[in-house]
Amino acid sequence: MNRILLGNRNSLSRLDAISLGNSKISQNYYHTKSINSISFNAFRSTQAPIHKTRYYQFQNLFKKSYAKVPDSEKNDTNNPYSHTLKLPKTDFPLRANAAQREKQFRSNISDKLYEWQLKNNTGDLFVLHDGPPYANGDLHIGHFLNKTLKDIINRYQILKGKRVKYVPGWDCHGLPIEVKALEKIKTNKEKRDPKTVRKYAEKLARSTVEKQKRDFKEWAIIGDWDNAYKTLDVDFEIRELNVFREIMKKGLIFRKNSPVYWSPSSKTALAESELEYDDSFISKSVYVKYEAEKQMNEKFGIPSSEKLYFLIWTTTPWTLPANRAISVNPEMEYIVLGVKNNNETIEHYVVAKELHHKIKEIAGENCFITSNQTLKGKNLDQASYKGIFSDESYSVLLADYVSAATGTGLVHTAPGHGKDDYELCSSLGMDPYSPVDENGNFTDSAGEFLSGKFVLGEGNETVINHLRETGFLFHFHDYKHSYPLDWRTKKPIIQRSTPQWFIDISNIKNDVLESLKKVNTVPESSRRRLVSFVKSRTQWCISRQRPWGTPIPALFEEGTDEPLMTLESVDYIIEKMKEFNGSSAWWNLEAEELLAPKYRNNGKKYYKRYDTMDVWFDSGTSWTLFPEKIGIKNNDGKFVADVYLEGSDQHRGWFQSSLITSNAIQGVAPYKTLYTHGFLLDENGIKMSKSIGNTVQPSEVINGSNANGNKKPGYGVDVLRLWVGMHDSSSDMQIGPQIISNVSQTMRKIRGTFRFLLSNLNDFGEDKLVPYDNLLPIDKFALDELYKTINSIEKSFDEFMFYQGTHSMIIFINTFLSSLYFDTIKDRLYADHPTSNSRLSAQTTCHHILRNLVTAISPITPHFSQEVFEFYKPHFKEFSEEFSIFTSKFNNTMKEWDNFAISEEWTFLKNIRNVTNQAIEQLRQQKIIGSSLDTVLEIYVEKESSTEKALMNNEKYLDNFFIVSGVKLLDKNSLNSTPVYGIAYSEFQNNKDQCVVIAKKSSMHKCPRCWKLASQSNNQLCHRCETVVAV
Repeated sequence: MNRILLGNRNSLSRLDAISLGNSKISQNYYHTKSINSISFNAFRSTQAPIHKTRYYQFQNLFKKSYAKVPDSEKNDTNNPYSHTLKLPKTDFPLRANAAQREKQFRSNISDKLYEWQLKNNTGDLFVLHDGPPYANGDLHIGHFLNKTLKDIINRYQILKGKRVKYVPGWDCHGLPIEVKALEKIKTNKEKRDPKTVRKYAEKLARSTVEKQKRDFKEWAIIGDWDNAYKTLDVDFEIRELNVFREIMKKGLIFRKNSPVYWSPSSKTALAESELEYDDSFISKSVYVKYEAEKQMNEKFGIPSSEKLYFLIWTTTPWTLPANRAISVNPEMEYIVLGVKNNNETIEHYVVAKELHHKIKEIAGENCFITSNQTLKGKNLDQASYKGIFSDESYSVLLADYVSAATGTGLVHTAPGHGKDDYELCSSLGMDPYSPVDENGNFTDSAGEFLSGKFVLGEGNETVINHLRETGFLFHFHDYKHSYPLDWRTKKPIIQRSTPQWFIDISNIKNDVLESLKKVNTVPESSRRRLVSFVKSRTQWCISRQRPWGTPIPALFEEGTDEPLMTLESVDYIIEKMKEFNGSSAWWNLEAEELLAPKYRNNGKKYYKRYDTMDVWFDSGTSWTLFPEKIGIKNNDGKFVADVYLEGSDQHRGWFQSSLITSNAIQGVAPYKTLYTHGFLLDENGIKMSKSIGNTVQPSEVINGSNANGNKKPGYGVDVLRLWVGMHDSSSDMQIGPQIISNVSQTMRKIRGTFRFLLSNLNDFGEDKLVPYDNLLPIDKFALDELYKTINSIEKSFDEFMFYQGTHSMIIFINTFLSSLYFDTIKDRLYADHPTSNSRLSAQTTCHHILRNLVTAISPITPHFSQEVFEFYKPHFKEFSEEFSIFTSKFNNTMKEWDNFAISEEWTFLKNIRNVTNQAIEQLRQQKIIGSSLDTVLEIYVEKESSTEKALMNNEKYLDNFFIVSGVKLLDKNSLNSTPVYGIAYSEFQNNKDQCVVIAKKSSMHKCPRCWKLASQSNNQLCHRCETVVAV
C-alpha cells in the first residue's frame, strides 16, 4: 500500500488561479501549504513529548506542502465568469515590514491600554511585581526574555478581565555603577570623595534608567512607566530603612567581627549571592607539618627522641599565618606514618588512616607505617602543637565537618578566614584573627617579611617559601578546583574577618521554609533549589563598605567603637533623611546633626561610618511598594504579589532576599507564584559571552542593523516575542540567527493564515452570522477543533506554560487550517452564491476562528494582533468603539461547539481522506491526472457499517472535503477486484469495517467557472455554477 500523504499539495483549482490573478494577493499564497520551519522546542510538551526524528519528519512534510501555481494556469485570468466569483480581497499586507509598521499600533496596545484596563476591567487586581534590573549599561537579550515573559502574563490577565498593576523598577545602588562613576571622576580630574562619587553615580543611574525605559517601551512592555520605582528614590530608601528598623526591633540584626566573603578588587564584603565560581581555578596547595608536643609521642608509641608532626593540607597557604588550631573528626581513625630522610632519620606524621595511602604516594618508597597504635580523633582532643609563624602553641579541636574526601584528615583552622573555623573557635571563646587589610594585603601583624604583600599573589608565594626555608613544607603542588569570584570584577575573593552587620536567619528559617510551602513554583523543580539555599543559611551579611548605597543607620562611640543603634536613634536618623533628601543626608550632615537629642548630653562623642546596605537588601524590600504604589493588601493586612518572575540566579538573590525580609516583617512570602526562567545559550548550546562574540542584541534583531552598520534583516518586536512564546522558558533557551530566521518563517505563516481569513471575510458582517444549528457539519467540526485548541491554550497560559499554548496554536494553524479546512472551503467561498447558507456557514466559521485566534496570540504578538483587529473591526459594530484588541476577552468560544458526535464522525472522515489521497497520488504518479479535481472517487463500503453511516450522513459535502469533482458511495460487494489501468485502489480499515477507494479520471468536462470536472459538455457551466450565475 502506498504512503499516505497528509496533504493535497497539487489540488489547485481554477478558482485558485483566478483569485491569484485578479486579486492583490500574491500568486503563490492562497493555495500553498506553506507551513514553515518551526523550532523543535516549539513542539516540546510535558504531556506529549515529540521525538526529534518525528519533528524533522513533520518539518519535511511542511516543506513538501508548498504548492506553486502551474505555469499553464498562471495566465488564465481572462475568465468571462470571474466577475461572478467572490474572490478573496484584502489590503492586509502579506509582508509585515514590522520594524516600521509596529510603531503605528503601539499606543493602542501599551500606554493607552494600561490606563483603560485599570478603569474598565472589573476583575480582581493582578500584580506581577517587577524584579528590578540593574541600571547599568545597555539592555541585552536576557532583559528581553525576562520583560516579555512578564508582559505575556500581564496581557493575558487583562484579556481575562483582571485589573493589572505592573510598576517597573530599577536597582540603582551598588558597585558597578560606582565603578563607572569613579571612571568619570578620573576623567574629569575631580576629587574622589564619597559625596562626589554619589553625585556621579546618581546621575549615571538616572540617565541609564531613562534609556532602558525607552527600550522597554519599544518592546511594547505594558506598565505604569511614569511611576516606576527606583531604589535610589527617597521614598524607597525610607521604606527600606523602616524595614531595617522593624527587623532590628525584633532582635534579628547584630554586628560582629567574623569572616565574610571579601573582594579585594572591590574592597567590600560580598553576599554569597554575589559570587560566581571558576571551575578551573588553579590554587597553590601545600602539605604542611606542625610539630606536636612530646606527650603525643607516648600516645602513639613513638620514641620521645624522634619528632612527631600533625600533617595538614590547604589550598590557601596565605591563611597559615592566621592558624589558631588543627581540627580532626572525633570518629575518624588516625595512624602514624614514618618517612626516612636522606640522613636516615625518621620523621613521623599523624594522618587519617583512610587517607594514608595518598601520603605514601607522595612520599614514595621511604614511607611506611611506624606505629601499630590507632587513635580516634576524640583521643587527640586538646593535643598541642607548635606554631610556625609565631612562638605560640595551639590545640587540636574536634569538628564533625572534617572529612576524608581530600587532604590528610587534619584541617588547618583559621577562625579569621573561614566560616566553619570561626563557628568552631567561637564556640570555644576563641576570637578571629585576620592579618589582612581591605586591599587583600598582609598587615604588619602578619610579620615584617609579609607586610604589604597581596595574599593571592606575592604574599602566598612568600608564605610557601618561608615554609620551605624553615623545613615545614612537606609537599607542594598546583590544585585545580572550583573557586569563588567577585561576580562584578570576575576576580578571586578571600574570606576575611571584619566587623559587619548581619541578619540572624536561624531564628526565622523555619518560618521562611514554612511560608514557601504555600507558594506555587514554576517549574516545580525550582522549589528544591530555593529551599536548599535557605536551609544552608544561618546569617546574612547586609553591610557593604562602599559610598553608593543606602547607609546603615548606626553611629559609633568614640574611643570604644561601640555602635549606637536604638529605636530612638534609628527613628531620628530616618526623620533626618526624610527632611534632607534621603540617604544623601548621611554624607551631608555631621554626626552631631544625626544624633537623637536623647544622646546629646550623655558625655559621649559619636562618629559616622560609611557602611551601606547590601543591594539585595535594597531590592529585597521592594514588596513594601505594594500598599503605596500598587494598592494591594490581603484581608489579613499582608502585602503579597500574585507573581514574581526572574531567572534562576535569583534563587540566591532577589527571590531569597525578598522572602527573608517579608517573613521577618509580615510572616509570609511576598509572592503567591514564583516563576523561574532559564538562561540563554547560543545555537550550539554554548553560554553567551561578549568575549566569545556569540551574543544577540535585541535592537539588531528588531531594527535590522548592527553596531558596525552592516545591514541585517529587521524582524520587528513580535518575531522576537514569538521566539519567547514558542520555547520552554523554564529551562535554558537557545537563540541565534538561524533560530530567529525559523521563528520569522513561522510568523509569516501565521500572518498568511490571518490574511486568508481577512480576505474571505471582506464582505461579511454580524448581520450575516449563521446560527450554530444551521452550520454545515464540517464547519461544526472546525469549531469543535477550535474549541479544543483555545481551551487548551487557556489552560496552558493559566499554568504559565506559554510554549505549550503557542505550540497548540501553531499545530492548529498548520495541521488543521492550512492542511485541511481552508482547502475544503475555498470552493464554497469563491463559487457558491454570496448569500447562500453554505458560503455564509464557511464565513461564520472563519469569523469565529479569526476572532479567537487573534486574541489567543495577542499576548505573544500584540502588534500583529492589533493590526489584524484594526483591519477587521469595521465589519462588526461590537468592535467599532473599541480601540484595542485587548479590550476583548481571551476565550470567545461557545460550549455548544464542543460537539463529540461531530468530532468523532469527522475525525473518522479525515482518516478516510488520507486514504483517498493515497489513491489520487497513484494517478498523479502515473501522470493520468494533474490536479485532484480531475478525479472522481468511488468508495465501496459495507452495508449498514459505521463507515457507510458516516459517509452517507455527509455525502453531499464529500467532493469538497476530498477536493475532487465527484464521489459515489457503492456497496463493497459490487466491487470488481480485477485491476484496471487508469484506476487507483486504496483501502481503509476501521475496527471491523473496511472500505475500498477507487480513484479515476472524471469523464465529465471541466466547468469554465469553478474548474470542477462536472459539466456535461465542453465550456458549459456545471449545474451549481449555472444556478449561481442565473440568480
